[in-house]
Amino acid sequence: MKKKVVHVSVFCIIIILSIGAVQNPFSINYIGDLKSESQMVLKHQDPLYEEISARSESYMEPALDARIDRVWKAVPGYNGLEVDVEASYDKMKKLGVFDESRLVFTETSPNVHLDDLPPSGIYKGNEHKPMVTFLVNVAWGNEYLPEMLKTLKKYDLHTTFFLDGSWVKSNPSLAMMLFEEGHEIGNHAYSHPDMSKLTIARIDEEIMKTNQVIKATIDVTPKWFAPPSGSFNQTVVEQAAKQGMKTVLWSVDTVDWRKPNHLEMVERVLGKVHNGAMILMHPTEPTAKGLESLINGIQAKGYHIGTVSELLSEERITLGVTLDDNRGINSDNEN
Repeated sequence: MKKKVVHVSVFCIIIILSIGAVQNPFSINYIGDLKSESQMVLKHQDPLYEEISARSESYMEPALDARIDRVWKAVPGYNGLEVDVEASYDKMKKLGVFDESRLVFTETSPNVHLDDLPPSGIYKGNEHKPMVTFLVNVAWGNEYLPEMLKTLKKYDLHTTFFLDGSWVKSNPSLAMMLFEEGHEIGNHAYSHPDMSKLTIARIDEEIMKTNQVIKATIDVTPKWFAPPSGSFNQTVVEQAAKQGMKTVLWSVDTVDWRKPNHLEMVERVLGKVHNGAMILMHPTEPTAKGLESLINGIQAKGYHIGTVSELLSEERITLGVTLDDNRGINSDNEN
């Protein structure tokens, strides 16, 4: 009888210890890790996973570093593209076959960024980015702003308005209207001087005074500086940089201040537009009349339109790529 009791007791102890071991969090984690590793091994042995992994290299696009170009000065970088093999597999495993419309892409960052470059003028975005921007320099032309804003709003577009400081002081409600419409605000100096002929003290004054009046009016501190008439030197660029601003110029000019025929102006600009174009304009009659045609023409060429910040960012326009046979791949496809 005593032996029987001992055997039963030992058996119960073993059962209790076994239950304790299984319920032990360390044991549970260990078992979970083993399960995950097992699933990972099975996944990597799946022919579908191997096919996605093998094909992924053909879709890869390397990131492009920001650089100082001999002609274009500072040029921003552009994110690369690669296939997220794990996520792509998860979207295809129920199908059991490779489907490129279900590929998931991720962006890869350049090694050198615009902020890493020494102070330099910026004339355009990266040549691989299918986007353009409008640089709207405002020191006069109030009567044409409402029509321009109406057109931009019609197409749900935002761009960058560079404001003369004295203009902001005289037209605070118009400056606020530009901001409330969702447009980016830049610095266009205070009194429209020839910045290249100013002393360092006057350069600082023109930039700082404009930033102060813009801040006081719309509570925004610009990060882009557009020198009046495009007149600047390296000292101007460096002084703007000391105030946390990059100097931007343009690669395409509407020359709207000469009051050309608006249709001829649009045709000429469309003939020069390119990836990364920065298009200079002002609130003028030709621009107000031709803006809609210009927008339509730019979009028809396959370009997106954004702010200076959007154009000069490293972010890609889409996460898809275009194959040699022109088949588009939509990385956001959830089918």
